[in-house]
Amino acid sequence: MIKLAPSILGADFGHLEEEIIKTNESGCDWIHLDIMDGHLVPNISFGPEIVKYVKSKSDLFLDSHLMISNPEKYLEVYAEAGSDLIVIHYEIEYDKIPLLKKIRNLGRKAGISINPHTPFEAILDILEYCDLILIMTVHPGFAGQKFMGQVVPKIKQAREYIDSNKLNVEIEVDGGISMKTAEKVIDAGADILVAGSAFYKSGNYREFTQKIKDLAEKS
Repeated sequence: MIKLAPSILGADFGHLEEEIIKTNESGCDWIHLDIMDGHLVPNISFGPEIVKYVKSKSDLFLDSHLMISNPEKYLEVYAEAGSDLIVIHYEIEYDKIPLLKKIRNLGRKAGISINPHTPFEAILDILEYCDLILIMTVHPGFAGQKFMGQVVPKIKQAREYIDSNKLNVEIEVDGGISMKTAEKVIDAGADILVAGSAFYKSGNYREFTQKIKDLAEKS
């Protein structure tokens, strides 16, 4: 069953409580939180207080995507704020395995994210420490970017590898997800779709969620 994870970064922060409530009622599965430091990626978003606030207003699974260059300093902070899953980037300069182990030791699920131009093969030696891989289909840092179709074969490659090796690792895809692109991603083997701009600009969150679920059933 495909899961939908709306990215709260696409919500109206002037009415955040209302947006969270509407997201809760949409039938979606997770809430995705894009945390950016302006260093690893060229934008700044929000910190642990927003994660904590979302947690106080929602019972949904919270997926925190740490687009930050030094996550080792903040893993405990984001775990305590209410993250159920903490995703770090492969592209950081630090050794990823100790960080992924620490996330799990904190009682949270651990994920690794790879940018569009990072090959899937780069993460093969760390998959055993991951509960999820997040495949970016845009360059991380800004919402509303165009979906990069050339990444779809990487999703298929990940699906085939995970299935053939019987790994318990989910595949999440983030970037430019809309009704037009969701079907390609689902067909390629994604388990979780992150939708920001498309979800929050849809005008009807419940209808958008149902359409994604319907697409998944047809695939």
